[in-house]
Amino acid sequence: MKLLVLSFYFSPDLSAGSFRCRALVDKLVEKGVEVEVVTTLPNRYSSYETEAQEFESSAGLTVRRIPIPQHKSGMIDQTKAFFRFYRKAKELTRHHKYDAVFATSSRLFTAFLGARISKAKAIPLYLDIRDIFVDTLNDVLSAKLSTVMLPVLKQIESYTFSRARRINLVSEGFKSYFQSRFRKTEYRYFTNGIDSEFLEASPKTRVPFTGNTKLKVVYAGNIGEGQGLHKIVPQLASQLKDRIDFTIIGAGGRLDELTSRVAELDNVEIKPPVKRTELLSEYKKADILFLHLNDYEAFKKVLPSKIFEYAALGKPLWAGVSGYAAQFLNENVANCGVFYPGNVNEGINVLSSLQLVEEPRAEFIERYSRQRIMSDMAVDVISFVNEECNAQ
Repeated sequence: MKLLVLSFYFSPDLSAGSFRCRALVDKLVEKGVEVEVVTTLPNRYSSYETEAQEFESSAGLTVRRIPIPQHKSGMIDQTKAFFRFYRKAKELTRHHKYDAVFATSSRLFTAFLGARISKAKAIPLYLDIRDIFVDTLNDVLSAKLSTVMLPVLKQIESYTFSRARRINLVSEGFKSYFQSRFRKTEYRYFTNGIDSEFLEASPKTRVPFTGNTKLKVVYAGNIGEGQGLHKIVPQLASQLKDRIDFTIIGAGGRLDELTSRVAELDNVEIKPPVKRTELLSEYKKADILFLHLNDYEAFKKVLPSKIFEYAALGKPLWAGVSGYAAQFLNENVANCGVFYPGNVNEGINVLSSLQLVEEPRAEFIERYSRQRIMSDMAVDVISFVNEECNAQ
Protein backbone atom coordinates (compact mmCIF):
# COMPACT_ATOMS: atom_id res chain seq x y z
CA MET A 1 0.00 0.00 0.00
CA LYS A 2 1.38 3.42 -0.96
CA LEU A 3 -0.18 6.49 0.62
CA LEU A 4 0.35 10.13 -0.35
CA VAL A 5 0.22 12.38 2.74
CA LEU A 6 -0.26 16.14 2.27
CA SER A 7 0.41 18.55 5.11
CA PHE A 8 1.40 22.21 4.93
CA TYR A 9 3.37 21.71 8.15
CA PHE A 10 5.58 18.76 9.07
CA SER A 11 8.41 18.15 11.53
CA PRO A 12 10.62 19.87 12.48
CA ASP A 13 8.22 22.81 12.04
CA LEU A 14 6.52 24.20 15.16
CA SER A 15 2.83 23.57 14.61
CA ALA A 16 0.03 21.44 15.99
CA GLY A 17 -0.52 20.15 12.46
CA SER A 18 3.15 19.25 12.16
CA PHE A 19 3.26 17.25 15.41
CA ARG A 20 -0.02 15.53 14.57
CA CYS A 21 1.01 14.55 11.05
CA ARG A 22 4.42 13.26 12.13
CA ALA A 23 2.88 11.02 14.79
CA LEU A 24 0.38 9.56 12.32
CA VAL A 25 3.01 9.00 9.62
CA ASP A 26 5.25 7.17 12.09
CA LYS A 27 2.38 4.85 13.03
CA LEU A 28 1.49 4.19 9.38
CA VAL A 29 5.10 3.29 8.57
CA GLU A 30 5.23 1.06 11.67
CA LYS A 31 2.20 -0.80 10.32
CA GLY A 32 3.84 -1.45 6.95
CA VAL A 33 2.43 1.38 4.82
CA GLU A 34 4.73 3.02 2.26
CA VAL A 35 4.23 6.75 2.88
CA GLU A 36 5.22 9.74 0.77
CA VAL A 37 4.82 13.08 2.55
CA VAL A 38 4.63 16.28 0.51
CA THR A 39 4.98 19.32 2.74
CA THR A 40 6.88 22.62 3.06
CA LEU A 41 10.20 23.61 4.51
CA PRO A 42 9.67 24.92 8.09
CA ASN A 43 7.78 28.22 7.89
CA ARG A 44 5.27 28.36 10.77
CA TYR A 45 6.89 31.43 12.33
CA SER A 46 9.08 33.92 10.45
CA SER A 47 10.99 34.53 13.71
CA TYR A 48 11.86 30.83 14.15
CA GLU A 49 14.29 29.06 11.85
CA THR A 50 15.31 25.42 11.86
CA GLU A 51 17.14 23.19 9.40
CA ALA A 52 15.40 20.57 7.27
CA GLN A 53 16.23 18.82 4.02
CA GLU A 54 14.07 19.25 0.91
CA PHE A 55 14.26 15.50 0.32
CA GLU A 56 14.52 12.71 2.88
CA SER A 57 14.15 8.98 2.42
CA SER A 58 14.18 6.10 4.89
CA ALA A 59 12.59 2.67 5.17
CA GLY A 60 8.93 3.10 4.22
CA LEU A 61 9.01 6.91 4.21
CA THR A 62 9.81 9.63 1.67
CA VAL A 63 9.50 13.31 2.61
CA ARG A 64 9.53 16.07 -0.02
CA ARG A 65 9.64 19.61 1.39
CA ILE A 66 8.77 22.56 -0.84
CA PRO A 67 10.45 25.94 -0.25
CA ILE A 68 7.84 28.69 0.03
CA PRO A 69 8.09 32.48 0.39
CA GLN A 70 8.54 33.78 3.92
CA HIS A 71 5.30 35.01 5.45
CA LYS A 72 4.16 36.71 8.64
CA SER A 73 0.68 35.18 8.88
CA GLY A 74 -1.01 37.89 6.82
CA MET A 75 -3.75 36.77 4.44
CA ILE A 76 -1.95 37.92 1.27
CA ASP A 77 1.45 36.41 2.05
CA GLN A 78 -0.14 33.17 3.28
CA THR A 79 -2.10 32.96 0.03
CA LYS A 80 1.10 33.38 -2.00
CA ALA A 81 2.83 30.72 0.10
CA PHE A 82 -0.01 28.27 -0.35
CA PHE A 83 -0.19 28.66 -4.14
CA ARG A 84 3.52 27.95 -4.34
CA PHE A 85 2.91 24.78 -2.28
CA TYR A 86 -0.11 23.85 -4.42
CA ARG A 87 1.69 24.17 -7.76
CA LYS A 88 4.86 22.39 -6.66
CA ALA A 89 2.94 19.59 -4.91
CA LYS A 90 1.02 18.84 -8.10
CA GLU A 91 4.27 18.80 -10.07
CA LEU A 92 6.01 16.49 -7.60
CA THR A 93 3.16 13.98 -7.54
CA ARG A 94 2.11 14.07 -11.20
CA HIS A 95 4.06 10.99 -12.32
CA HIS A 96 3.85 8.97 -9.10
CA LYS A 97 1.32 6.25 -8.34
CA TYR A 98 -0.51 6.00 -5.01
CA ASP A 99 -3.34 3.91 -3.62
CA ALA A 100 -4.93 6.85 -1.78
CA VAL A 101 -4.46 10.44 -0.62
CA PHE A 102 -4.51 11.57 3.01
CA ALA A 103 -4.59 15.34 3.62
CA THR A 104 -4.53 17.10 6.99
CA SER A 105 -5.78 20.66 6.77
CA SER A 106 -6.80 23.63 8.87
CA ARG A 107 -7.20 26.32 6.21
CA LEU A 108 -9.14 24.25 3.65
CA PHE A 109 -6.63 24.55 0.81
CA THR A 110 -4.44 21.57 1.66
CA ALA A 111 -7.67 19.57 1.71
CA PHE A 112 -8.57 21.10 -1.67
CA LEU A 113 -5.15 20.07 -3.01
CA GLY A 114 -5.85 16.54 -1.79
CA ALA A 115 -9.21 16.56 -3.55
CA ARG A 116 -7.66 17.71 -6.83
CA ILE A 117 -4.93 15.06 -6.76
CA SER A 118 -7.44 12.42 -5.71
CA LYS A 119 -9.68 13.25 -8.68
CA ALA A 120 -6.80 13.45 -11.18
CA LYS A 121 -5.50 10.03 -10.16
CA ALA A 122 -8.95 8.49 -9.51
CA ILE A 123 -7.94 7.34 -6.03
CA PRO A 124 -9.77 7.64 -2.68
CA LEU A 125 -9.36 10.63 -0.37
CA TYR A 126 -9.26 10.68 3.45
CA LEU A 127 -9.33 14.14 5.04
CA ASP A 128 -8.22 15.19 8.51
CA ILE A 129 -9.86 18.54 9.31
CA ARG A 130 -8.49 20.72 12.11
CA ASP A 131 -10.59 23.86 11.56
CA ILE A 132 -13.62 25.10 9.61
CA PHE A 133 -11.98 27.71 7.42
CA VAL A 134 -15.10 29.17 5.78
CA ASP A 135 -16.88 29.41 9.13
CA THR A 136 -13.92 31.24 10.67
CA LEU A 137 -13.55 33.69 7.78
CA ASN A 138 -17.25 34.46 7.98
CA ASP A 139 -16.53 35.87 11.45
CA VAL A 140 -13.28 37.71 10.80
CA LEU A 141 -13.70 39.19 7.30
CA SER A 142 -15.23 42.58 6.69
CA ALA A 143 -18.68 42.68 5.08
CA LYS A 144 -17.15 43.83 1.79
CA LEU A 145 -14.58 41.03 1.65
CA SER A 146 -17.15 38.46 2.77
CA THR A 147 -19.40 39.35 -0.15
CA VAL A 148 -16.56 38.78 -2.60
CA MET A 149 -14.72 35.82 -1.08
CA LEU A 150 -17.23 33.62 0.74
CA PRO A 151 -19.28 32.46 -2.28
CA VAL A 152 -16.06 31.26 -3.96
CA LEU A 153 -14.74 29.64 -0.79
CA LYS A 154 -18.04 27.85 -0.19
CA GLN A 155 -17.82 26.34 -3.67
CA ILE A 156 -14.27 25.17 -2.96
CA GLU A 157 -15.41 23.76 0.39
CA SER A 158 -18.32 21.91 -1.22
CA TYR A 159 -16.11 20.41 -3.92
CA THR A 160 -13.42 19.40 -1.43
CA PHE A 161 -15.53 17.73 1.23
CA SER A 162 -17.88 16.09 -1.24
CA ARG A 163 -14.86 14.43 -2.83
CA ALA A 164 -13.73 12.79 0.45
CA ARG A 165 -15.29 9.46 1.36
CA ARG A 166 -14.06 9.65 4.94
CA ILE A 167 -13.35 12.75 7.04
CA ASN A 168 -11.82 12.92 10.48
CA LEU A 169 -12.84 15.92 12.61
CA VAL A 170 -10.43 16.79 15.42
CA SER A 171 -13.25 18.43 17.38
CA GLU A 172 -16.70 16.93 17.90
CA GLY A 173 -17.83 20.55 17.94
CA PHE A 174 -17.50 20.43 14.13
CA LYS A 175 -20.03 17.59 13.86
CA SER A 176 -23.22 19.57 13.22
CA TYR A 177 -21.56 21.83 10.63
CA PHE A 178 -20.29 18.93 8.53
CA GLN A 179 -23.12 16.44 8.93
CA SER A 180 -25.71 19.02 7.89
CA ARG A 181 -23.78 19.79 4.68
CA PHE A 182 -22.02 16.58 3.66
CA ARG A 183 -24.33 13.73 4.58
CA LYS A 184 -22.87 10.98 2.38
CA THR A 185 -19.43 11.10 4.01
CA GLU A 186 -18.25 8.82 6.82
CA TYR A 187 -16.95 10.67 9.90
CA ARG A 188 -14.37 9.88 12.53
CA TYR A 189 -13.33 11.86 15.63
CA PHE A 190 -9.65 11.30 16.40
CA THR A 191 -8.68 14.33 18.48
CA ASN A 192 -5.33 15.92 19.04
CA GLY A 193 -3.36 14.36 21.87
CA ILE A 194 -0.42 14.49 24.25
CA ASP A 195 3.03 13.96 22.78
CA SER A 196 5.69 11.89 24.56
CA GLU A 197 7.69 14.93 25.72
CA PHE A 198 4.70 16.14 27.75
CA LEU A 199 3.88 12.68 29.06
CA GLU A 200 7.42 12.37 30.39
CA ALA A 201 7.16 15.82 32.01
CA SER A 202 3.81 15.15 33.67
CA PRO A 203 3.90 15.13 37.49
CA LYS A 204 3.73 11.87 39.41
CA THR A 205 2.74 13.32 42.79
CA ARG A 206 0.72 16.25 44.12
CA VAL A 207 2.87 19.30 44.93
CA PRO A 208 1.30 22.47 46.44
CA PHE A 209 2.83 25.82 45.49
CA THR A 210 4.67 27.67 48.23
CA GLY A 211 6.19 31.05 48.77
CA ASN A 212 5.47 32.92 45.53
CA THR A 213 4.29 36.49 46.10
CA LYS A 214 3.21 36.76 42.45
CA LEU A 215 1.93 34.01 40.17
CA LYS A 216 3.74 33.32 36.93
CA VAL A 217 1.21 32.85 34.12
CA VAL A 218 2.50 31.37 30.84
CA TYR A 219 0.94 31.27 27.38
CA ALA A 220 2.72 29.63 24.44
CA GLY A 221 1.47 29.47 20.86
CA ASN A 222 0.16 31.62 18.05
CA ILE A 223 -0.46 35.32 18.67
CA GLY A 224 -3.13 36.05 16.09
CA GLU A 225 -6.66 37.28 15.66
CA GLY A 226 -7.98 33.86 16.61
CA GLN A 227 -6.36 33.94 20.03
CA GLY A 228 -7.33 37.55 20.81
CA LEU A 229 -4.47 37.97 23.29
CA HIS A 230 -4.18 41.63 22.33
CA LYS A 231 -7.70 42.12 23.70
CA ILE A 232 -7.44 40.26 27.02
CA VAL A 233 -3.84 40.15 28.26
CA PRO A 234 -3.29 43.92 28.61
CA GLN A 235 -6.45 44.28 30.71
CA LEU A 236 -5.77 41.26 32.92
CA ALA A 237 -2.14 42.25 33.42
CA SER A 238 -3.09 45.81 34.30
CA GLN A 239 -5.80 44.90 36.80
CA LEU A 240 -3.75 42.07 38.34
CA LYS A 241 -0.36 43.78 38.29
CA ASP A 242 0.26 42.98 41.96
CA ARG A 243 -0.80 39.34 41.61
CA ILE A 244 0.53 37.96 38.31
CA ASP A 245 3.41 38.12 35.84
CA PHE A 246 2.58 37.11 32.26
CA THR A 247 5.07 35.35 29.98
CA ILE A 248 3.85 35.13 26.37
CA ILE A 249 5.85 32.86 24.03
CA GLY A 250 5.07 32.91 20.33
CA ALA A 251 4.52 34.98 17.21
CA GLY A 252 1.75 35.81 14.79
CA GLY A 253 -0.27 38.46 13.05
CA ARG A 254 -1.26 40.32 16.26
CA LEU A 255 2.17 40.29 17.91
CA ASP A 256 2.90 43.94 17.16
CA GLU A 257 -0.46 45.08 18.50
CA LEU A 258 -0.06 43.03 21.67
CA THR A 259 3.47 44.35 22.15
CA SER A 260 2.25 47.93 21.78
CA ARG A 261 -0.62 47.47 24.23
CA VAL A 262 1.57 46.03 27.00
CA ALA A 263 4.53 48.37 26.43
CA GLU A 264 3.92 50.28 29.67
CA LEU A 265 3.27 47.19 31.79
CA ASP A 266 6.21 45.70 33.66
CA ASN A 267 4.45 42.39 34.36
CA VAL A 268 4.22 41.15 30.74
CA GLU A 269 7.19 39.57 28.98
CA ILE A 270 6.93 38.50 25.32
CA LYS A 271 9.38 35.93 23.95
CA PRO A 272 9.82 34.47 20.44
CA PRO A 273 8.89 30.85 19.61
CA VAL A 274 11.25 28.20 21.01
CA LYS A 275 11.95 24.51 20.53
CA ARG A 276 9.93 22.08 22.60
CA THR A 277 12.78 21.35 25.01
CA GLU A 278 13.00 25.05 25.86
CA LEU A 279 9.22 25.34 25.96
CA LEU A 280 9.00 22.58 28.55
CA SER A 281 11.50 24.48 30.69
CA GLU A 282 9.26 27.57 30.49
CA TYR A 283 6.19 25.51 31.40
CA LYS A 284 7.95 24.08 34.43
CA LYS A 285 8.57 27.61 35.73
CA ALA A 286 4.87 28.47 35.40
CA ASP A 287 2.35 28.53 38.21
CA ILE A 288 -0.62 28.74 35.82
CA LEU A 289 -1.01 28.01 32.10
CA PHE A 290 -3.15 30.42 30.09
CA LEU A 291 -5.35 29.87 27.04
CA HIS A 292 -7.66 32.24 25.17
CA LEU A 293 -9.73 32.28 21.98
CA ASN A 294 -11.37 35.33 20.49
CA ASP A 295 -15.11 35.78 20.89
CA TYR A 296 -16.18 34.53 17.47
CA GLU A 297 -19.03 32.14 16.74
CA ALA A 298 -16.73 29.81 14.76
CA PHE A 299 -14.46 29.30 17.76
CA LYS A 300 -17.32 27.80 19.76
CA LYS A 301 -16.78 24.63 17.69
CA VAL A 302 -13.00 24.22 18.00
CA LEU A 303 -10.90 22.19 20.44
CA PRO A 304 -7.45 23.83 20.73
CA SER A 305 -4.52 21.40 20.58
CA LYS A 306 -2.85 23.44 23.34
CA ILE A 307 -5.32 21.99 25.85
CA PHE A 308 -3.69 18.57 25.65
CA GLU A 309 -0.11 19.57 26.41
CA TYR A 310 -1.23 22.04 29.09
CA ALA A 311 -3.40 19.48 30.86
CA ALA A 312 -0.65 16.83 30.85
CA LEU A 313 1.63 19.07 32.89
CA GLY A 314 -0.68 19.04 35.90
CA LYS A 315 -0.70 22.79 36.48
CA PRO A 316 -3.83 24.94 36.91
CA LEU A 317 -5.39 26.05 33.61
CA TRP A 318 -6.85 29.52 33.12
CA ALA A 319 -8.90 29.44 29.93
CA GLY A 320 -10.95 32.09 28.17
CA VAL A 321 -12.96 29.86 25.84
CA SER A 322 -16.60 29.08 25.08
CA GLY A 323 -18.67 26.46 23.28
CA TYR A 324 -17.23 22.97 22.81
CA ALA A 325 -13.79 23.85 24.22
CA ALA A 326 -15.37 25.09 27.47
CA GLN A 327 -17.52 21.95 27.67
CA PHE A 328 -14.51 19.71 27.06
CA LEU A 329 -12.42 21.43 29.74
CA ASN A 330 -15.19 21.39 32.32
CA GLU A 331 -15.83 17.67 31.71
CA ASN A 332 -12.25 16.42 31.36
CA VAL A 333 -9.70 18.69 33.05
CA ALA A 334 -9.61 19.16 36.82
CA ASN A 335 -8.46 22.46 38.34
CA CYS A 336 -9.34 24.51 35.28
CA GLY A 337 -10.87 27.97 35.52
CA VAL A 338 -12.98 28.67 32.43
CA PHE A 339 -14.26 32.17 31.65
CA TYR A 340 -16.02 33.68 28.65
CA PRO A 341 -13.59 35.08 26.04
CA GLY A 342 -12.78 38.74 26.60
CA ASN A 343 -14.63 38.91 29.92
CA VAL A 344 -12.01 40.42 32.22
CA ASN A 345 -14.11 40.42 35.40
CA GLU A 346 -15.09 36.78 34.97
CA GLY A 347 -11.47 35.93 34.22
CA ILE A 348 -10.34 37.53 37.48
CA ASN A 349 -13.04 35.71 39.44
CA VAL A 350 -12.15 32.25 38.10
CA LEU A 351 -8.45 32.89 38.70
CA SER A 352 -9.24 33.09 42.40
CA SER A 353 -11.01 29.72 42.25
CA LEU A 354 -7.93 27.82 41.04
CA GLN A 355 -6.07 25.55 43.44
CA LEU A 356 -2.39 26.48 43.46
CA VAL A 357 -1.12 22.95 43.12
CA GLU A 358 0.59 20.76 40.54
CA GLU A 359 -1.00 17.32 40.40
CA PRO A 360 -1.26 14.28 38.09
CA ARG A 361 -4.14 14.02 35.63
CA ALA A 362 -3.72 10.29 35.12
CA GLU A 363 -7.12 9.54 33.57
CA PHE A 364 -6.79 12.38 31.05
CA ILE A 365 -3.29 11.27 30.08
CA GLU A 366 -4.35 7.68 29.56
CA ARG A 367 -7.26 8.69 27.35
CA TYR A 368 -5.47 11.30 25.25
CA SER A 369 -2.00 9.89 24.62
CA ARG A 370 -1.05 10.95 21.08
CA GLN A 371 0.56 7.57 20.44
CA ARG A 372 -2.64 5.70 21.26
CA ILE A 373 -4.89 8.06 19.28
CA MET A 374 -2.63 8.03 16.21
CA SER A 375 -2.25 4.26 16.36
CA ASP A 376 -6.04 3.93 16.24
CA MET A 377 -6.24 6.49 13.45
CA ALA A 378 -3.57 4.69 11.41
CA VAL A 379 -5.63 1.49 11.64
CA ASP A 380 -8.67 3.44 10.42
CA VAL A 381 -6.76 4.96 7.48
CA ILE A 382 -5.40 1.55 6.45
CA SER A 383 -8.84 -0.10 6.67
CA PHE A 384 -10.33 2.75 4.62
CA VAL A 385 -7.76 2.36 1.84
CA ASN A 386 -8.20 -1.43 1.80
CA GLU A 387 -11.99 -1.12 1.64
CA GLU A 388 -11.82 1.42 -1.19
CA CYS A 389 -9.27 -0.58 -3.19
CA ASN A 390 -11.29 -3.78 -2.80
CA ALA A 391 -14.45 -2.00 -3.93
CA GLN A 392 -12.87 -0.85 -7.20
